[in-house]
Amino acid sequence: MFNQKYLALSIAASFSAFSNVAFAEQNNDIEKIEVTGRAQQFYLETESKIGTKTNLDLIKLPQSAQVLTEQLIIDQAARDITDLYRSIAGVSEYSYSGVTFRGFRDDANVFYDGVRGDPYSGFGVPQLFNVERVEVLKGPASALYGGGEPGGMINYVTKKPSYTQKRELKLTLGNYNTRGASLDMTGGLSDTMAYRLGGYYEEQDSFRNNADSKNTELTGGLLFDLTDSTTLTTSVDYIKQDLGGNRLRGVPVDDNGNFLVDPSYNANEAFDYQNMEALVLQAELSHYFNDDFSLSTTFRYMDNERDQAYHESQSWVDVNGDGVANIDDETIKREYRKQFRANKEASVTTDFVYNFGQGQLTHQFLFGGDYHTVDTEYDYFRARYEADGVANLNIFNLNYGETDPSTYNLTDMNRDGVDTDRFGVYAQDVISIGEQWTIIAGLRYDHFKEFNQETGFSYSDNDITPRVAVTYQPVENTSVYINYSESFNPTSSADQEDVEGEGNLEPETGKQTELGMKNQWLDGKIMSTFAIYQINKENVVMSNPDDTGAGDGIAALLNIGEVESRGFETTLVGDLSAHWTVTANYAYNDTQVVDGVTGDTLSNTFGDGSRFANAPRHQAGLWTRYAIDSIDSSIAFGANYVSEQLSTSGQKVKPFTVFDMSWTSRFDDVLLSVNINNLFDKEYAVSGFSERNGHFPGSPREIIGQITYKF
Repeated sequence: MFNQKYLALSIAASFSAFSNVAFAEQNNDIEKIEVTGRAQQFYLETESKIGTKTNLDLIKLPQSAQVLTEQLIIDQAARDITDLYRSIAGVSEYSYSGVTFRGFRDDANVFYDGVRGDPYSGFGVPQLFNVERVEVLKGPASALYGGGEPGGMINYVTKKPSYTQKRELKLTLGNYNTRGASLDMTGGLSDTMAYRLGGYYEEQDSFRNNADSKNTELTGGLLFDLTDSTTLTTSVDYIKQDLGGNRLRGVPVDDNGNFLVDPSYNANEAFDYQNMEALVLQAELSHYFNDDFSLSTTFRYMDNERDQAYHESQSWVDVNGDGVANIDDETIKREYRKQFRANKEASVTTDFVYNFGQGQLTHQFLFGGDYHTVDTEYDYFRARYEADGVANLNIFNLNYGETDPSTYNLTDMNRDGVDTDRFGVYAQDVISIGEQWTIIAGLRYDHFKEFNQETGFSYSDNDITPRVAVTYQPVENTSVYINYSESFNPTSSADQEDVEGEGNLEPETGKQTELGMKNQWLDGKIMSTFAIYQINKENVVMSNPDDTGAGDGIAALLNIGEVESRGFETTLVGDLSAHWTVTANYAYNDTQVVDGVTGDTLSNTFGDGSRFANAPRHQAGLWTRYAIDSIDSSIAFGANYVSEQLSTSGQKVKPFTVFDMSWTSRFDDVLLSVNINNLFDKEYAVSGFSERNGHFPGSPREIIGQITYKF
C-alpha cells in the first residue's frame, strides 16, 4: 500500500539536514505521576499554538480561536467531528462531510498536528478515537498554513505516547444496532522511551435506507527522549471505513423545506458502497539549542484509497405523460457511478523559533517552511438512466432491487489523477511591549503547481499573504484586539485548462478585518470572547454572462464574483468549579453575493445581493455538565440552534433546535455513561443541496451507552 523506502529516505534526509541535532521538544509528561479522577481543567484551555505556531496565551492572541478539549469530547461521547459542531461558534454542517466557516464552505482546509492532509478525504467524516483535542482558527489562516478558504480551519491534535501510564478499555452500545469497542494504552518503557497502542472498531446501521457504517482504526507510537533537550515522536495510524449505501444524498423537499418523503429515503441500493482505507506515518522531531532557540520538524506520509459505487439522483421522469416532468410523476432517473480514487501524500514542515529582547520589548520570531505533495489516481465508470440499464426509482413506493449493475452498459469516463505540489515559506514576529501590548506581523509566500494526468495540462501559481494584528490589555484579565489577514485559494488545473489561451484565472482571495475582546472572570475560571468581522472573498470564478457557450455549450469562466461575509461571534468557556463546567456560543453571520451571475451554479450563488448557500444567519450552542459527588455521578445538557438557510437551488432549509443530554456514574475503575442525542426526536435538515437531491436530514434520536474500564 505504501513505499517503505519513501519513509526511510525522508526521515534520513531530515536527520542529514540537521546532522548534529536531534529534533525534539522536551516532553511535558516526562514526570511520572499517577493520576486518578478528573483533572481540574475540564473545558477551559488558556493556551494554544493554533494561531501563531508558538505557545501563546489565548487572551493575547489577536484572532478568534477555540480549543475543544479531550474532556469535552469524552463528555459528549463524540465519535466524529460532526458531534462537536454545536461547540464551535460560526460553524455548521454542509452535507455530511462538509463544513461551513463564517458562511464559506471548506472541505479541504484540514490539518493534523499542524500539517496539511486529511486521511478521511473523499466524503468521509473524521473519527475522533485518535484525537486528543480539536483546535479551530477563525478567519484566514494562509499567512501560516497556506492556501484555503477565508472562513477558518480545523486542526486535529492526535494522541501521543506518554510516560504517565494509562490503560483504558471502552465498550459502546446503542440504537440502530450500534456496537463497538476500543483499547487505548500508553506508558513508559524506560526512563527515555514511552509507547502508545490503540485500537477501535464500531459498526452502526443508519436511519437512512440501505445505509450502514463500519469504522476501524489501529494506532501506535513511540516517544524517544534522545537527550535532555531532544525528543523524537513517531506514530503509525491505520484507518478503514466501510460505508454501505453511500454516497448519501439528500431527501426531496418543497420550496418551503418540507420533506416530501420520509427522511429515511435514499436513492442508493443496498449493494452500493463507499470503502476507504488509509495509512498515516508521522515523525515529529525537535530540538532546544538553548532556552531561547528551538527547532521542530514534522514529516507525514499518507496513503489513502477510496472505492465506491452508488446510484445518483438525476431529473424527474414524465410518467403521467402530461409533458412536464416533476414531483407529480413521483419517479426519478438515476445514474450509476463506479469510482476509484487513491492519494499518496507527503508533507514536511519545519519551524525555527528564536526568543530575544531587551527591557520591556521582547520578540518571539518564527521562521519556517512547508512542502506538501499529492499524487492522485482516478478511475470513473458511469451508466446513465434506463438506456444503460439503470432502473428508475419511485420515491413514494420505493422499488429497490429492480436494477443490477452487472448488466449495466458502463462507459469509461477516461478520468485520471492530478499531481499537486505546494511549497511555502513564512516569517512571523510576536512582539510584546511590557505586559499590555502584543503585536503580530507575519508574511507567507506560497507556490502552487498542479498537473492533470488525464490531459497533460500543467498550471502553476503563487501568492503572498500577510497578517498584522495588535492586542492591548488595559488590565490583566481583559484584552482588546484588531487584526487584518488575507487568504488565497488557487483555482484547479481543470478550470485553468478551460480558459487556456484566454489568460489564467487568478486565485480566489480573501481579506478579513476582525475586532474583538477577550475576558477572564472569577480568577481565570471563565473565559469569554467577542469578535466582529468582515470578510470579502474576491476573484470568485463564475461563468461569463456574455458567453452563450457556442461550440461546446459551456460558457467561459471569469474571475467576476465577490462574496461578503459580515458578522459577530461570542463564546464562553468556564470551569466554574470542580463540579460545574460549561461551554456556550452564539454567532451571527450575513454572507451575500456582492458581484455574481444570476443562475450560476459553480459558486452556489444567485446573483447580486442574494444570500450565500447554506450560510445560516444565527447559530447557538450550549453544553454544560454538573457533577453530583454524593453518588459519584454527573449530568450534562446540550442544545444546538441553527436558523433558516437556503439550498444551492434557493429552497428554504428550516431552522431547528436540537437538545441532548447525558448521565455518567463511576464505580471504582468503571465509568458508565449514557448519551441521548436529539432528545425529543426532532425531524430536521442540517443543510440543503440541489432541488433534485433535496436536503440532508439530521439524525433522529440516538442513544449511546458506554462502559469504560481503566486498569
